[in-house]
Amino acid sequence: MPIYEFKCLKCNECFEILFTSAQDTAEMKCSKCNALEIERILSSANFSVSSGNGGTGTSTQTRSCSSGSCTTYDIPGPR
Repeated sequence: MPIYEFKCLKCNECFEILFTSAQDTAEMKCSKCNALEIERILSSANFSVSSGNGGTGTSTQTRSCSSGSCTTYDIPGPR
């Protein structure tokens, strides 16, 4: 179920709309002023990857491979 972020072109409010697979249409208007003039904006990611563990739950494994060195990141979350 993707969540898309939008910005109202009238009041500059940013809001999200959740789309479900069973839903053919969604109400595409500003949640603050009900304007229909909106644009989709690029969402920011909600995670970071570091080279060390640092208590974040992220771990790395570096090894030699044919292109020089390869690093694998183990990011916490569902697999």
